[in-house]
Amino acid sequence: MQRFPSDGVAAQTVPTYKSYGRHNFDQIPQLDCLTAAERFAIEVVSQILPFKANSYVINELIDWDKVPDDPIFRLTFPQAGMLKPKHFNTIAALIRQGANQRHIQEISDTIRLELNPHPAGQMELNRPLLNDAVLDGMQHKYRETVLFFPSQGQTCHAYCTFCFRWPQFVGMSELKFAMRQAAQLVAYLHQHPEVTDVLITGGDPLIMKSDTLATYLMPLLENDLPHLQTIRIGSKALGFWPYRFLTDPDADALLALLRRTVQAGKHVTLMAHFTHPRELHTPAVRQAIARIRETGVQIRTQSPLLAQINDDSNVWAAMWQEQVALGCIPYYMFVVRNTGAQHHFAVPLERAWNIFRGAYQQVSGVARTVRGPSMSTNPGKIEIQGITQLNGEKLFMLRFLQGRNPDWVLQPFFAKYDPQAIWLDDLSPAFGAEQFFFAAESG
Repeated sequence: MQRFPSDGVAAQTVPTYKSYGRHNFDQIPQLDCLTAAERFAIEVVSQILPFKANSYVINELIDWDKVPDDPIFRLTFPQAGMLKPKHFNTIAALIRQGANQRHIQEISDTIRLELNPHPAGQMELNRPLLNDAVLDGMQHKYRETVLFFPSQGQTCHAYCTFCFRWPQFVGMSELKFAMRQAAQLVAYLHQHPEVTDVLITGGDPLIMKSDTLATYLMPLLENDLPHLQTIRIGSKALGFWPYRFLTDPDADALLALLRRTVQAGKHVTLMAHFTHPRELHTPAVRQAIARIRETGVQIRTQSPLLAQINDDSNVWAAMWQEQVALGCIPYYMFVVRNTGAQHHFAVPLERAWNIFRGAYQQVSGVARTVRGPSMSTNPGKIEIQGITQLNGEKLFMLRFLQGRNPDWVLQPFFAKYDPQAIWLDDLSPAFGAEQFFFAAESG
């Protein structure tokens, strides 16, 4: 057992980190509460969509008295509905027949390619070029922001069942974004002075040791890149392993690295993924947030809206209020992306808007920094602004928060009302238009 520093709070013992996946989930004694069918579903679904949990999630976040309905359990443990019946039944039959793992893997890989593994043009449109060579470990969709995928950060402390980055974790190298050296990133930034922000993402960059993370951060500080103003780090570590900032052997070194980056004149933001208020309630996460803020790093929070997990206005209002109380900035409510298990977690756009509005009405102005519901689509981030009637026609009101073409940003537009729509592709242009105004240019 380890202990983390109290900083004025009573010291608390923490468990040693332990990871669980498809090959050892049967070593989790709490799963004895599941039926045989529920346990079998974990085995089946995890053949296709990645599964990973850890001792913190299992021992400190999940309420096992409420499993399988517990929201954190649904957030981390596979459920049968995450696969469409034809896919589930195919894998289930192979397992029951005793098929060898290699054959199951081959069939699983085929099914994965049917799940839209890289939505929104990530492979076709977002990968940048450097001297006519494709940079497989980067994406550049929006003018001001480049995404960078350090190869050592392409896993997580635990996997979210909804994750739109699931192709990073399934062992199919042709689906993975990754880059080992920062030199190409620096060279690309030298050629693109319009870029003000770098988002280091994954996976989870904070799975890396601090000295490895430094090999990516320090070149951004040591090279002449005056146009680079903001460094963002996308991470679920606060939600799934806050001890990364408390008791990991290099926790203090990580915080020192973040502080050094801030002191070098860069705005540093931790893009923290919190999906449910319970992730904010443990002593460990509260102290971790405090330690991060002491470095000068800002914490912004985001999550998708997920059926059966957080599809309730009161849940979101409580989460935003708690985040503000802890010094975090609510940033985005996303709509579940059109990949993987979207059909299982998606909430109709009309209901998503009503949930967002209901939560927004409950919080003060300091929490109304949040934007959404937002769809990260091929042409850009599209916000649902409401439902209205014009010329006797019921419509969705939408606008771009970000776009492939910056001229689209904050442009309002309308779509025909469809109570079943869960994504932009389900919507049709209003007023008899053949296509949305951005369609011809969005690729």
